[in-house]
Amino acid sequence: MADSPTLSVTLLGAGQEVGRSCCVLQYRGKTIVCDTGVHPAYSGMASLPFVDELDWSTVDAILITHFHLDHAAALTYIMEKTNFRDGKGKVYMTHPTKAVHKFMMQDFVRTSSSSSDALFTPLEMNMSLSSIIPVSAHQLITPCAGVSFIPYHAGHVLGACMFLIDIAGLKILYTGDYSREEDRHLVKAEVPPVRPDVLIVESTYGVQSLEGRDEKELRFTSLVHSIIRRGGHVLLPTFALGRAQELLLILDEYWKKHPDLHNVPIYYASNLARKCMAVYQTYIHTMNSNIRSRFAKRDNPFVFKHISNLPQPRGWERKIADGPPCVVLASPGFLQTGPSRELLELWAPDSRNGLIITGYSIEGTLARDIMTEPDEIIGLKGNTIPRKISVDYLSFSAHVDYSQNSEFIELVKAQHVVLVHGEQTAMGRLKAAMTAKFKDRDEDVKIHTPRNLETLELSFRGERVAKAIGTLANKAPQENDIISGLLVSKDYSYTLLDPRDLKDFAGLSTCTVTQRQRVVLGVGWELVRWHLEGMYGTVEEGSDKDGAKVIRVMGAVDVKHTAEHELTLEWDSSASNDMIADSVLALITGIDKSPASVKLTSQQHSHTHHPHSDHHEGDQSITRIQRIAWFLDAHFGDVELHMPEVGGEQDQDQEQGDKSEPALIVRMDDSGEADAHINLVTLAVSCPSDTLRKRVEAVLDMAITTVSSLAESFATGVSMPAEDADPKQEKSTSPDHTDTKNVEDTITDEADIAS
Repeated sequence: MADSPTLSVTLLGAGQEVGRSCCVLQYRGKTIVCDTGVHPAYSGMASLPFVDELDWSTVDAILITHFHLDHAAALTYIMEKTNFRDGKGKVYMTHPTKAVHKFMMQDFVRTSSSSSDALFTPLEMNMSLSSIIPVSAHQLITPCAGVSFIPYHAGHVLGACMFLIDIAGLKILYTGDYSREEDRHLVKAEVPPVRPDVLIVESTYGVQSLEGRDEKELRFTSLVHSIIRRGGHVLLPTFALGRAQELLLILDEYWKKHPDLHNVPIYYASNLARKCMAVYQTYIHTMNSNIRSRFAKRDNPFVFKHISNLPQPRGWERKIADGPPCVVLASPGFLQTGPSRELLELWAPDSRNGLIITGYSIEGTLARDIMTEPDEIIGLKGNTIPRKISVDYLSFSAHVDYSQNSEFIELVKAQHVVLVHGEQTAMGRLKAAMTAKFKDRDEDVKIHTPRNLETLELSFRGERVAKAIGTLANKAPQENDIISGLLVSKDYSYTLLDPRDLKDFAGLSTCTVTQRQRVVLGVGWELVRWHLEGMYGTVEEGSDKDGAKVIRVMGAVDVKHTAEHELTLEWDSSASNDMIADSVLALITGIDKSPASVKLTSQQHSHTHHPHSDHHEGDQSITRIQRIAWFLDAHFGDVELHMPEVGGEQDQDQEQGDKSEPALIVRMDDSGEADAHINLVTLAVSCPSDTLRKRVEAVLDMAITTVSSLAESFATGVSMPAEDADPKQEKSTSPDHTDTKNVEDTITDEADIAS
């Protein structure tokens, strides 16, 4: 992708739907993909994100927020079945997520390998797992130049995180699924300390509000107890990991407080959960303080006293159904296939039994359809089964509701909010509610709800901030200070430093390129000097170490008389010096064609110094002060030069302030009340009339510009060394060095001479 200041957000899944989360971020030639899930309501290729819409070899990093199938199950397919391996992309997830993801994928392959819709083989799964890089919360990761990210706790499930991504200075917060409520074992989602430019956030529940945890747990345990009392079986369809552990903690504690329930077994029908329980015990340190404190007292909360894992020999479902009342947690949570579906079909005809849906159900799944309490359900074999089992819904889903989501969005304070992972209606209601809230507060926050494959383009005003280091950072700049140095750009970050620090901080070295140009010319040395003075004003004369005569022009270009009828131009190369050298060369090569020149003859001829040159004593009578005075006199008519007296009246003059310094006085009338005084040291204009003062200041600026020669207005090198010294020994080694002569200093020096 071409370098662009526009952020492109493309959803390959979870755009106005729940499932197959896959968000593509593209900015300044970098591509980041957040999550790669499948859609639980579909199978095979139909469950994948729209992977064909992206060239996966251009992806710099894939970030997985948590281990749920709708966020991570397509990762192996993308890594092994697309051209992702042709690029340099890397895959990141937290340590707990990688540990659980391994078991989740093994179970996913096992359940899908028996069908023709298998997305990948066990070998491909193992190859992809070996390439995943685990990271820790709050760890700064730089996958490639110009891109970095930091994971923050997101709640939801063990190891879940949100990513604060920085691409070339643009900050994007991608939440994935998150929860702002601390439950029995997980911390709540964090608010990153840095304000992002873009927030990409889930909208699962839209504007729906969920009941509090205490009320929800009380209603849940009461409902389970009532089903047991009427002699029924309780079916809790859950995913093997995530909310299931929360429900187990609640039930184990409730059974402990009610001895009358000790003879009622609680089964966990999931081999996957049994394997992953060791992972939960390993990452106790990532859970909340309640779990950590219990574990510190050698009270492992995940060693349940009233819950046992259910062996699953052939026909186990019938034995459970024909047995006494019990509670069974079975996967999957959407009732599509597996143990939960088989138990439902066996228990559905009995009105004593109860089904409790405890999590969010995606549209198109049996878990969503059965909440409408139909009279019949269709079995996996196509048979019709009467439904008499009671159906209740209690949301233990660790997603944010409207109050938590809106509060988080306001705390983050992003300029753009992109809603994902929500059905179209719920997402639209949330957008309307948040838009109205921001409008009432007069806040300009834009909320977007892109569909799948609809590219959202967000433009930002680029602000480039350079950090001063080295010598430049020794002194804090004051207001209106001008700081100059070399601007070094690397990975979209900018550093300003002194050229002398280049080697220490940037690993680079500087050098000076000296250029020489020989010119054969049939005119005398005096005539060359006369033309140079006429063009540049003051020039400096001297000689080099070999005794050759040298004229230095504007402190930058040396003109050497190296042989009869031969001149050599020498200068240190830079943009300004090269320009001066070009003009000197053009002037010299045109001397013999100039009408003002005198051709070289057999006899010596002298040439009068050019009247524009102030270098020689004969021209000191025509000073710059006189020229400025002439210029002002042409505009205002009567201009006087005031010089301070030397002698007994000096102290008296000093008490008069500006009158003790040389000045030009512009008289407008005989009374002297409207006179304008121009201090020749500071060039400050003082006058009782503001109108006249501004007029005199404008004319004075024009006068200084007009009467100054090129050499006085601009210099790019150093002064000529003493006679018979090597002029090159005193030159600056840095082509960027400037020694500009100030106009005020020139006038001050001449005023001192005149006094």
